[in-house]
Amino acid sequence: MLENCGGDNGDDERWSLHPDEASQTKFRQVSSIVCMPPPDQVLENVLEIVLCFLTSHRDRNAASLVCKSWFRAEAQTRQELFIGNCYAVSPARAIDRFRGVRSLVLKGKPRFADFNLVPLGWGARFSPWVAGMSPAYPWLERICLKRMTVADADLVLLARSFTSFRDLSLLSCDGFTTAGLAAIAENCRRLRSLDLIENDVEDDEDEVVDWVSRFPPGKTCLESLVFDCVGFAVNFGALEALVARSPRLRRLRVNDYISVGRLCRLMSLAPQLTHLGTGSFSTFEGEGDFRAILESAFMASKSLVCLSGYRNLAIDYLPTIYPACANLISLNLSYAQITADMLGPVITRCHNLQTFWVLDSVRDEGLQMVAATCKNLRELRVFPLDPTEDSEGSVSDIGLQAISEGCKHLESILYFCQSMTNAAVVAMSNNCQDLLVFRLCIMGRHRPDHLTGEPMDEGFGAIVQNCKNLTRLAVSGLLTDNAFSYIGKYGKSVKTLSVAFAGNSDLGLRYVLEGCPKLQKLEIRDSPFGDAGLLSGIHHYYNMRFLWMSSCKITLTGCKEVARRLPHMVVEVIRDRPEDDSGSFMEKAYMYRSLVGPRNDAPPFVKLL
Repeated sequence: MLENCGGDNGDDERWSLHPDEASQTKFRQVSSIVCMPPPDQVLENVLEIVLCFLTSHRDRNAASLVCKSWFRAEAQTRQELFIGNCYAVSPARAIDRFRGVRSLVLKGKPRFADFNLVPLGWGARFSPWVAGMSPAYPWLERICLKRMTVADADLVLLARSFTSFRDLSLLSCDGFTTAGLAAIAENCRRLRSLDLIENDVEDDEDEVVDWVSRFPPGKTCLESLVFDCVGFAVNFGALEALVARSPRLRRLRVNDYISVGRLCRLMSLAPQLTHLGTGSFSTFEGEGDFRAILESAFMASKSLVCLSGYRNLAIDYLPTIYPACANLISLNLSYAQITADMLGPVITRCHNLQTFWVLDSVRDEGLQMVAATCKNLRELRVFPLDPTEDSEGSVSDIGLQAISEGCKHLESILYFCQSMTNAAVVAMSNNCQDLLVFRLCIMGRHRPDHLTGEPMDEGFGAIVQNCKNLTRLAVSGLLTDNAFSYIGKYGKSVKTLSVAFAGNSDLGLRYVLEGCPKLQKLEIRDSPFGDAGLLSGIHHYYNMRFLWMSSCKITLTGCKEVARRLPHMVVEVIRDRPEDDSGSFMEKAYMYRSLVGPRNDAPPFVKLL
């Protein structure tokens, strides 16, 4: 189970080998095996042929555990490697077992790094991985990194080591600059996708490199170019020329230095786009009026199914997207501060929408419009315009209940609000029983049902009881141990649980750890759970990817006891500053299973037990 250290099955269609490549590779493997099978290896060779057609990581993991010969055969045929925690295994051990890897997905920092709860310099460097892979995997084609620290030198080594490299995706990474991007553009001549999503690109303004112009001349293989997180202007002439010579380009997401005038020119060069990130979606000083031209460009984009961007939305330009709305299956307005009145004419044209992200500035009235129109909606995310705890609520139980009544095929929801009722959550559990992901974030601490004053126990209890396939749950608001007893009793499929400002004793944590057999990831912050609750999960921690607890009531003694009783669990006590050692409770603790023991690159503010 090496490639799945710490976690889910890692299945991701975007990072699977293309069907034509997979079939060709299988044919080559089958041919080489059938031509000269060693007499004493017939059964193992037959097994390798069968394993070539196993694509699920979970199935391959299970096959590798049958016996030693299955273990060897699975390793020899593995081409796609998923590692959910970069410290769960060493690069050397992964490379020694899997010799034929062509695609790697590697994850680093805990998810709470997204909320600035993991101090800068914690770790998760990509350097040892790329240094180990460069001589071992010369045929590597794809890398996807999430929450990793990636240096420019890493990108240079990557670009120069893998002659067949095609796809690079960096999500929530840091440490690199436009110089690293220039190395990728210049040296990866077969590059098919470069996706930069929510990264911190760390250039000083006077050191920005013109990375777009480094792509080689002539026709490219580019199918996807995403750089909306890059906070610097790009050479538009070079970008325009790149798009013009990329006939396979299907996905283009530009940053907010691209005006609507420039967007029009890009769209005219690539009418085949299926995914478009619009950049600023406003005019720059001195530009004219492009509304008619932009509307014609959207009208000509017959293949467009996904729209995002709108980072500096000029509302006068919003009607230009009307011609594309009927075909849209995904619309991301999470950077656009729009009202219900602005949203209405757009959303009422989006009858086929399956994914919708939006700010809570649309209020309950906007969500009611979504519910009335988007009957096939599968995923909804409602983000807060003002994420502070004492902000005025813009959406509430009214909007949630409207969505549950109108979008009964919903599978995933993330909903930030300031007030909620049990009745609305119960209604969602009854109306949307296909839910896989339910994340309700009541931003004010310990908020009860705002109509009855009761804890939110019954609402979350109904979710886990009625949504049988629920795999991810985030709870908040005023919750007692009863809510956690419901989760332990009914949440048999829950793999990821996030808890904030909830619970009233260690019994609540014990209910979860003893009752959720599939639990893989548990994140807890600002909750009253202590050592007794922590130690109640000793029997289950080896089956989990990680446990994160911050601002709880666990002590150094409790953390040491976990480390003593579970020698293959790495227990990290994290302080915001090296000198911050005051207080009886540990500020942050991060625990994860590892095949290689504690890491050797921990900074001074991390204490390994």
